[in-house]
Amino acid sequence: MTAEIGEKVQIVGDDLLVTNPKRVEKAIIEKTCNALLLKVNQIGSVTESIEAVKMSKLAGWGVMASHRGGETGDTFIADLSVGLATIKTKTGAPCRSERLAKCNQHLRIEEELGSAAIYAGAKFRAPVEPYQGGHY
Repeated sequence: MTAEIGEKVQIVGDDLLVTNPKRVEKAIIEKTCNALLLKVNQIGSVTESIEAVKMSKLAGWGVMASHRGGETGDTFIADLSVGLATIKTKTGAPCRSERLAKCNQHLRIEEELGSAAIYAGAKFRAPVEPYQGGHY
């Protein structure tokens, strides 16, 4: 499927990858998807999550940070999404306070960044240069 339509759409390896760098590496080699759904508490550490993001970006994949079921009002996921330039954050519809809190944090970050904020637009898969080691 990735070979047939992967240039047009993102094939997100959610439960296939579980934010695990070893599984991400295998998926990159086998070309089984072209996007990572980043779930920090699924792999267990921020360090492993960052490694999965780096690998995904080097492969030219899209990355989407995701909240988890039973989520709280903590807005860390919005900060992580911006800090790692994941471009998208999956929080669900802003119909509950814990979801709205993350949307509001994104708005506060955008306000703070001002004209330095980047809107990905058509470059949603790679709005910034791919990770080349060092720091973003």
